Amino acid sequence: MKNSDIKLVVERLKQADLPHTEFVDLMENYKNPFLVLISCILSLRTNDKTTYPATLRMLKLGKTPQELAKVSVEELEKAIYPVGFYKNKAKQIIEISKYLCENEMPHTIGDLCKFNGVGRKTANLVMAKGFCEPAICVDVHVHRISNRLGYVKTKSPDDTELVLRKKLPKEYWLDINTLLVTFGQNICKPQKPNCEKCMICEFCDFYKNNKRV
Repeated sequence: MKNSDIKLVVERLKQADLPHTEFVDLMENYKNPFLVLISCILSLRTNDKTTYPATLRMLKLGKTPQELAKVSVEELEKAIYPVGFYKNKAKQIIEISKYLCENEMPHTIGDLCKFNGVGRKTANLVMAKGFCEPAICVDVHVHRISNRLGYVKTKSPDDTELVLRKKLPKEYWLDINTLLVTFGQNICKPQKPNCEKCMICEFCDFYKNNKRV
C-alpha cells in the first residue's frame, strides 16, 4: 500500500458505515475519561459481546469514582462476571476509583500507564475517546490490518503505534481505531478475511499477494 493511499482508505471505510458492536457504540458516546478507562479495563482479553452487558451492570453500581469507590470488591466481581480476569479487574477498578476520589484524572499517556494494569492501548483510548485528543489506540485489529495493508511492517502493537504516529496524518488519529476495529470485526477477520466483500482490497498488499489469478 502506498502512503498516499491512506486518505482513500479512510474515506472508503467511513462510507462503508459497517455495523458497530454495542460496546464500540458505548465507548464512542462516553466522552468521559473515567468511564472510558474502566470500560476499557473490562474489555481486555474479553470479546465485546461479553463486555457490553458487563459494563452496563457495572454502571448500575456507579458512574463516578466516588460512587464506585463505595462498592465492595465482591459486589463488583458479581456484576462484571464473566469478563476475563474479573476478580483482578474488580480490584483494579475500585483502586483507581479510590485514587481518583483524591486526585485528578491523569491527562497524559505516561501518567495513565502508571495505573496498575493499564498499558498504552488503554491509555491511548482514554486520550482519544475520553479527552477527545489525538491519540492512536492500537489493538489486535489495528495492528493486524495495518500490516495486512502494507501500511506498516511491524511485529507488535506498540511498534505499530510508534510507526503510525510518524506516518499517519493526525487528522485520522481519532477515527482510525473505530474504523479498523469495525472493519476487522466485519470484513478483515483474523483467520478468514472476506476479501470478496472488501471495499479497500485494491490498496491491500495481502490481497494483491494472495488473490487467485
